[in-house]
Parts: sequence; C-alpha cells; structure tokens
Amino acid sequence: MSPATPPTEPSPEPSPVRPRRRVLRTVGLIAVAAVLGLVGGTAVGYRVQADREPVALPPLNQPGLAYPAEPLPEGQEPEALSAKEDLQTKAQGDLRKLLLPRPAGARAGEEDGWQSLVEYANDFTRPDGALDFQLEQGFRRAAVRTWRSGEHRWVKIELAQYRSNSGMGAYEHVRGQQSIAMRESKSGSIGEPVKGSGNGRYFVYPVDRRAGYLDDYDARAFIQRGDIAITIIISDTRKISGDEIRSLAERQLGRL
Repeated sequence: MSPATPPTEPSPEPSPVRPRRRVLRTVGLIAVAAVLGLVGGTAVGYRVQADREPVALPPLNQPGLAYPAEPLPEGQEPEALSAKEDLQTKAQGDLRKLLLPRPAGARAGEEDGWQSLVEYANDFTRPDGALDFQLEQGFRRAAVRTWRSGEHRWVKIELAQYRSNSGMGAYEHVRGQQSIAMRESKSGSIGEPVKGSGNGRYFVYPVDRRAGYLDDYDARAFIQRGDIAITIIISDTRKISGDEIRSLAERQLGRL
C-alpha cells in the first residue's frame, strides 16, 4: 500500500496590484486643480486691478523731438541735397559714368559699357552656379570697363548693382568673392582693407608659374558700397604691388 500522498498546500494568493489608472487619475485631478487655481487667481487679480483707480504713468525720460511741431515757414525749409551729395541719386543714374576712366595712354579692352547677367555670370569658373546665385541675390544691372597698358598688363573693373528690396545682394556677393580669394591666396591671407570702404579688401596673389608659359601675377579687390558690388582685377606677367591695386580700389570707391 503506497504511502498517503501529503495534501497539497494551497498556493498563496498573489498580492493585489493597485490599478495604474487610479494613480494617473489622481495626478490628473491634482493638475486640473492647479490649473483651476491659477486661472482663478488670475481672474481675481484682474478683478482687483479693474476696481482700482487708474494711475498716470511717469513721463518718458527723453529729450524733445528734433523735428518742429509745425511745418517751417515758406523759404526756411532746408535745402535739398545736390546730386553730388545724394549718393542714392548718383547710384540710380548711368552706372557706366561711375566707372573709373581709362588712364591716358592705355588701350581700350574688349569690354566697355553695359554687361548682361549672362555675360556677367560667364566670367566665373562655374557660370551656371553663378547665374543662379545672382538671380537669388536680386541682380539688377552691371557695367564694366577693361583696358591694357604696358606690355602685358590687363585691368578690369566691374560694378554690379542689386535690387534693394531683395536683401543684401551686394554684400553677399562681395563676401563670397573675398572668401574665395582667401583660399586662392594659398597663404591664409585675409587681404588688406580698402580705406574708407568698411568691408572692402584687396588681395595680391602669389605668382603662378607653369612650364612653357610666362609668369602670371594677379591682384584683386572686392568692395561693397550700398547696393553696388565693386570688383577690380589686375593681371600682368610682372609683379603687381599692393599699392597699385589699393590705389585703384580707393579711386574707384571715390567715384561712388
């Protein structure tokens, strides 16, 4: 006879688990109460403020306005700026007249006068990209003058004007060209400032020597004046001094 099987002990009942929903509901009630308290406090604050008498604000601590309270009598109005003094009027005229004249004895180059957007973009290494960039910046018009002097010297000056309502086209163009010039200088040079320009700089590139070719020297200047971007390029087979490109840049800037 087999021994009696001991009775199986009942397994303990699992401990009750509190429903998570009840905790979330409690937190939600607290949050609602907080919001209601905030809204109620704000409403009471508005009510208290509305019942108070208005208090006058202190006077502004500033001098009186410079403009007269009434129009000046006839004959005492300030004189309008002349065309020579009004820089904006000068820039809205014939852009070609703002280009530096060709020096005495220099030979006229192939380009002299108005320049279309396509012609302007074709001067860049990547014309398609340059065309898109100029359109984005609000290119308006451009004028160019080139000349040759000495045996191999070639000079080019470009004035590119951008639409004022399109942003800062001239600034963006000049800044981009200066960045390229810094990389091409191969020496990490940030260029030299053009006096009186604010952000204009000129660069003198190291000589480019290749077998079978004459030495190639380049100097460039990039200047922004209002909505006009100035580009000046000097190329020669002989060394170009910094004073030469600086003087040309300053004189062209003076025309604007």
